[in-house]
Amino acid sequence: MEKVKLEDWKRLDLRVGQIKAVKDHPKADKLYILLVSLGEGEHEIQLVAGLKEHYKESELISKKIIIIRNLEPAVIRGIESQGMLLAAVFKNKVVLISPERDTVVGAKIE
Repeated sequence: MEKVKLEDWKRLDLRVGQIKAVKDHPKADKLYILLVSLGEGEHEIQLVAGLKEHYKESELISKKIIIIRNLEPAVIRGIESQGMLLAAVFKNKVVLISPERDTVVGAKIE
């Protein structure tokens, strides 16, 4: 296993985001397009995530999640994803990582 230097870890901007909208990806059966709020004074970002087999749209709306805010954007099946959400995966089951207690949207993860 490759070790990550502390300086590299500190370069990641991990934040609490809140899902504001969910729609189906027009070119992929397993993908959603999520609109995620990063809190007051921040613009919303768009994420493309393979959650369709694990979550209904209604389960995702208003859910607080942890995202990598400063990830280089990627185009996934023609749609730009401007970050990445964190999830645990075990035996093909996906579970979103969320704050243990209620906290403000935009809070920095340290």
